[in-house]
Amino acid sequence: MSGTADRAEAPADVRLRDGLKYCVLVFLAVRIGLSVLSVVGVGLIESRSADLPVVAGWPIAPLTPGWHNAVNATERQDAARYLSIATQGYRADDGSAAFFPLYPMTVRAVSWLPFLGPLGAALLVSNAAFLAALVMLHALTRFEFGSEAMARRAVLFLAVFPTAFFFLAPYTESMFLLLSISTFWFARRNRWAWAAVMAALAATTRNVGLLLAPALAVEAWLQWREHGRSLAPRMAAAAATVLGPLAYLAYWQARANYAWAPVRAQADWGRTLTPVWATLSDAIHLAARYSSYWLVDLLVVGVVLASVAAGWRMLRAPYLIYAGLSLLVGLSAPMPGRPLLSMPRFVAVIFPAFWVLARGVERRRLSEPFVVGVFSAGYGILALLFIDWWHIF
Repeated sequence: MSGTADRAEAPADVRLRDGLKYCVLVFLAVRIGLSVLSVVGVGLIESRSADLPVVAGWPIAPLTPGWHNAVNATERQDAARYLSIATQGYRADDGSAAFFPLYPMTVRAVSWLPFLGPLGAALLVSNAAFLAALVMLHALTRFEFGSEAMARRAVLFLAVFPTAFFFLAPYTESMFLLLSISTFWFARRNRWAWAAVMAALAATTRNVGLLLAPALAVEAWLQWREHGRSLAPRMAAAAATVLGPLAYLAYWQARANYAWAPVRAQADWGRTLTPVWATLSDAIHLAARYSSYWLVDLLVVGVVLASVAAGWRMLRAPYLIYAGLSLLVGLSAPMPGRPLLSMPRFVAVIFPAFWVLARGVERRRLSEPFVVGVFSAGYGILALLFIDWWHIF
């Protein structure tokens, strides 16, 4: 694959700190931008509800104008679930089992710091994880492609992607992004024990973290074939990905005598196994008929889907497998009435897609100002809708 062939730098030359300054600047730009939008955005458009006092057992502040929105404007939708779990723990009868534990438990631990509280802790965890993920993405891009320019573009494109504001909100996306990139970083540098730890933690953050296991297995096989490295211990490291979810199932077995509570809770959402082509056909039909949310879902997901498809020759096999399976799983479990519900958020963590976009700019098949402009406009529109409680989640 060209990712290895194009590498111009030796692995020892790629250091995490090399991209720190640029990543901090990008992070501050999107963080400040979202805070400003949060302050001016409340009341700028009609909100879906001006008073949603309790969501999933968690009290939400009424939607009112003011500077407080710089902090709590992203306390929306599933954020209430994570904050409720972080403060009150899991319950067997409220569907909370569907939300994997690493993020809310980290928020719970951090909330013990003075003056933070649960929301402050969640924002600190999410924002710190996103900054770290940008640094890791920059380093991994340089490792794979040997290009500082491509690393910067990948970081920038991901940071302004239309649903990237979820990385700064009390959601799991930033933690999962950090752990998934870190998994590949360690595996590619032949530090498989750390790769196993990162993969297991990713799979304890979101259930799709299990998709890292087949990607790591292929990476283990490639390293055996290319460098003659021992296969068995690397395959064992790939298999260790399942330890995170197994620990979570064991928790529910001990708590409720029902290990499959997380699976059952997710099944209650009404998603059903559906052929990918049927999901895409329904999504296109509904977008053409109703526009609105359906069109937004299709456009955002379509960008990542097209990027991954275009990168089939460019991406190293493990990245292609991870990205492809991530899309396959999401598209195989549509939501009735809105097939791609939440998919625009889920695809934001498929970081190899942003390599393909960055390479497209490098080869002058895409315009960087065009990509940044379109992404930034989408970011602003969707973040504004999210802040005002419209169905972006």
